[in-house]
Amino acid sequence: MAMARLELIVLLVAFTTCLVRAEDGFLKEPPDYIKECRIADKDFVNCSTHSIQQLFDKLNDGIPGLTSIKSFDPFYLNRIRITQGNSNAINLKVELANVKIVGFGHTNVLESQVFKKDYSWKTTFTLPEMKLQADYSLFGRILLIPLNGKGQVFLDAENMTVTMHTKTRLYSKGGFTFYNVTNLHVDFKMDGLKSYFSNLFNGNKQLEDSTNKFFNDNWRMLADALYTVITQTIEDILLDVLKKIFHFIPANFFVSDIPTPEQLYGRAKPKPK
Repeated sequence: MAMARLELIVLLVAFTTCLVRAEDGFLKEPPDYIKECRIADKDFVNCSTHSIQQLFDKLNDGIPGLTSIKSFDPFYLNRIRITQGNSNAINLKVELANVKIVGFGHTNVLESQVFKKDYSWKTTFTLPEMKLQADYSLFGRILLIPLNGKGQVFLDAENMTVTMHTKTRLYSKGGFTFYNVTNLHVDFKMDGLKSYFSNLFNGNKQLEDSTNKFFNDNWRMLADALYTVITQTIEDILLDVLKKIFHFIPANFFVSDIPTPEQLYGRAKPKPK
């Protein structure tokens, strides 16, 4: 009887602890899928690179307790709107809807730098393949070809190398220091781009096929023309994911000797809304 009562108490304590953690909405102990690093150490970049790789690997399975990220690979975006063009060759209005991106599950982190001045980051990683599928609406010119169509677009980028520049502000919560990811910018290069746009010319199949062939034969020019589309897609994905991760996992678990906001800025900063 006493043993049963003890087991009940243990279960109630465990249940209450889970509720508190869920209500607080962040980790209070370092998880085993992150390697803590000291920015003061000489091998910090190597340590940080390994730690961020572990984080990306864990995203494939899902981070326990972080329910706001439903799926990382594939990743879904509702809508992307872009107006691009300041030359005769490129003048576009593009809208993508029901966007599905495949490939981030195979992210290979080459280098992760954190700058002590403001704790911004520079992260370089590769994607062996990134595929995008979406409903598109397009009006304008690509490579001097006039376009006006609605349909489906398929893009398949090969061997992408992405450099991500991330701005952060530190804030305190529950005795820990957190990153608030405020801005993100990426540059990229790739080894190939396959593409297909359906219904480019409102049902003129012959013209559609010849244009798609031209785009694939001249993929470097198309990649330049779609540079803003691709970068904004990557930025939208990573900004959404990183904001959620770093509101959930304290920065102390990545950089064990990170300063408090008061130590870095000289005064307390308000929590992000």
